[in-house]
Amino acid sequence: MTLSIVHKAAALLLAAGFAAGAAAQETTLRLVSSFAENGIYVQRLQPWIQKFNAEGKGVLQINFIGGPKAMPPFEVGNAVKTGVVDMALNTGAFYTNVMPEADFLKLTQVPVAEQRRNGAFDAINKVWNEKGNMQYLARMVENQPFHIYTNKKVDKPDLTGLKIRITPVYRDFFQALNANVITTPPGEVYTALERGVVDGYGWPIGGIFDLNWHEKTKFRIDPGFYDAEVSLIMNLPAYAKLTAAQRDYLQKQLLALEAQNTFWAQYAADEVARQQKAGIETIRFDAATSKAFVDRAYQVGWASAEKQSPEIAGRFKPLFSRK
Repeated sequence: MTLSIVHKAAALLLAAGFAAGAAAQETTLRLVSSFAENGIYVQRLQPWIQKFNAEGKGVLQINFIGGPKAMPPFEVGNAVKTGVVDMALNTGAFYTNVMPEADFLKLTQVPVAEQRRNGAFDAINKVWNEKGNMQYLARMVENQPFHIYTNKKVDKPDLTGLKIRITPVYRDFFQALNANVITTPPGEVYTALERGVVDGYGWPIGGIFDLNWHEKTKFRIDPGFYDAEVSLIMNLPAYAKLTAAQRDYLQKQLLALEAQNTFWAQYAADEVARQQKAGIETIRFDAATSKAFVDRAYQVGWASAEKQSPEIAGRFKPLFSRK
């Protein structure tokens, strides 16, 4: 064997070693969604995952397992906590069974970019690390206020005599407005409206057309309150196992995802127009009443948070609230 051939063989072996090392460094994260694949949240996430995988070859990949057909939504939080999956697209309201503080995220009144600057994001992660065995990665939905939708017209923020379908997100607030609250799965709301089992429901500004609820809805009460939160969370040990390069890459892509959140303000405006076109009438109060209505929502929300977890609520409130 000539010296030249030896050098070439050595170079090939060295290159093969580098390639094997690079392949060994690539990690694939299993991601599940609490939301349906055909819904707006997953539709918004899919292009991001494709870009993530295209740019992350040899470093980090995401394997999207699926939505509720793969795992029931209210089991996702615990699956992340225990490491059954590595990541999830989820909302805090869906994993209060893991930690009640998860629902506090609805009370944020400042954008996620500011939360990263003012210490709120770090405060969230301290709690998520300690109580949920999770890393809170990124918030991908903002500017999606909740509203009260009804089939009966009201002239003031008082739901006395009305049967309103709720989730835990706004249970306390609706009860403070004297509503008779009823809990049903989303799949049963259409029939409940049709049969008069409920007179209305709480829901974000977007999404009622996906469920065909607009067909049984006459009014939307403005203004909205709280902010629907949908975020990426990750199992803490899985996050800790990432190399520095993998963590840097993940962070870069997470910030790019949050940078797309300007979409949601326009989406909200489009949904308002779409509801109007569908014949849903807007109920508006005067300025003073509207302000009192929103203030009451946050007063009730924070009172509930302080009752559940006074120390953490006290830590979050100044960081989450609009100055």
